[in-house]
Amino acid sequence: MFQKNKLTDPVSKPAAEAEKPPAEPRSPVAAPGPAAAPKAPASVLSSDLTVIGNVRTQGDITVQGKVEGDIRAQLLTVGEGAVVSGEIVADDVVVNGRVIGRVRGLKVRLTSTARVEGDIIHKTIAIEAGAHFEGSVQRNENPLAEAKEALPPPASRQAAEGPAPGQG
Repeated sequence: MFQKNKLTDPVSKPAAEAEKPPAEPRSPVAAPGPAAAPKAPASVLSSDLTVIGNVRTQGDITVQGKVEGDIRAQLLTVGEGAVVSGEIVADDVVVNGRVIGRVRGLKVRLTSTARVEGDIIHKTIAIEAGAHFEGSVQRNENPLAEAKEALPPPASRQAAEGPAPGQG
């Protein structure tokens, strides 16, 4: 009257299936490779640090100290006590401190503690109540394009300028 059926019996497995090793659990992380590399933590220029010269990174940077030069980054956060004197070019810019110079970014955000003296060229912008801003604001579909053309890579720039004084 009652029979075990191979389709309904969870205990019995076909011989081919029983011999297979158990499948490895899939992890949510993709296989290692250039596209799947974990994102590096943001670089931090601490409050006791002063940088004189340009700063470039392919990643994120948080400035808590003082930078006298241009900054290029993916995400740039200017801390509340920080001062940046130079041009900023980044996909995302968050200003909590003081910037003296042009700001170029796809997304630019000035918080209530921000002090900016210079032009802002952006795709989207947010300015919180309390932020101080002196300069012009220009919306541009690709604000980073002009900045990349304006400053060639370091090697070609040095070749164009010639040897440094006292060399060659």
